Amino acid sequence: MQTEWEKLIASAPLWLEESRKQATQGKVPDYIPELASAPADRLGLTIHQLHGGSIHAGDCSMPFTMQSISKVFTLLLALMDCGEEAVFGKVGQEPSGDDFNSMLKLELVEPGIPFNPLINAGAIAVTSLLAGKGVDDKFERILSFFRTLAGDPGLDYNTSIYLSEKRTAHRNRSLAYFLKDNQVLDESTDVEDVLDLYFKHCSIEVQCCHLARMGLVLANDGIDPQTGNELIPRRYVQIAKTFMVTCGMYNASGQFAIQAGIPAKSGVSGGILALVPGKYGIGVISPALNRMGNSTAGVHLLERLSKAFDWSLF
Repeated sequence: MQTEWEKLIASAPLWLEESRKQATQGKVPDYIPELASAPADRLGLTIHQLHGGSIHAGDCSMPFTMQSISKVFTLLLALMDCGEEAVFGKVGQEPSGDDFNSMLKLELVEPGIPFNPLINAGAIAVTSLLAGKGVDDKFERILSFFRTLAGDPGLDYNTSIYLSEKRTAHRNRSLAYFLKDNQVLDESTDVEDVLDLYFKHCSIEVQCCHLARMGLVLANDGIDPQTGNELIPRRYVQIAKTFMVTCGMYNASGQFAIQAGIPAKSGVSGGILALVPGKYGIGVISPALNRMGNSTAGVHLLERLSKAFDWSLF
């Protein structure tokens, strides 16, 4: 009788090709000009198993930037730097119900802090909490943390996409200055420095294998599966996984929780990091997005896998 892993090895590449057809239902975003050139028909998948073994299928070696996926790990780093009280004094713990780049509730809902750390305003606030002497020092800390989790000392950011985001990010700039006016960003905080750091960590370039490895650490409650070392305290991993379920897929988080039921975080490059607690770390890339900002083919593939293998937490 085949094990689940053996069934995954046999079925995942075939199902990937079926899910690839869903890319025609989406559109590659063009509001960040450097992202607009990504090929819409790509779909790649990597799954790392906790006790060894990997599945690589489709266009999994395609490089892409983390975008909003990086927010999960800057949140974890901020929690490690500052603790829960400091972090949740700046951001809330609830889904917003608004677009990821909305500023609506910052003005309408007291106390005027971002609803959660995975929307843009919340991630900017979290970025302002990271320890370090300046942008360069802070980014080196972020990059070092990401490299350790991804198992790749060569991980770096994509300069072209960073500059493209910095040049066109008028909404994010507005959000950051609104946060400063609301005193979510401290008076001494240089808004442009925070934004520069934010654009850089969103522009860190990865492949599916990196996301799968980062997801595997979260699936293993913060323990490096290769060395046995604790990279992230278990409590903070619990917090991150909860946010991934409730807020990780933008305004489709509830739908994804019903259809797939696993922690996941998407980014507008078409990447999705997902995990099955105690089992797998998963990385997906497919650049064509639906109206919610999630990969059409990537979501389809993850939902199919989760239903077939009963991965849902619920």
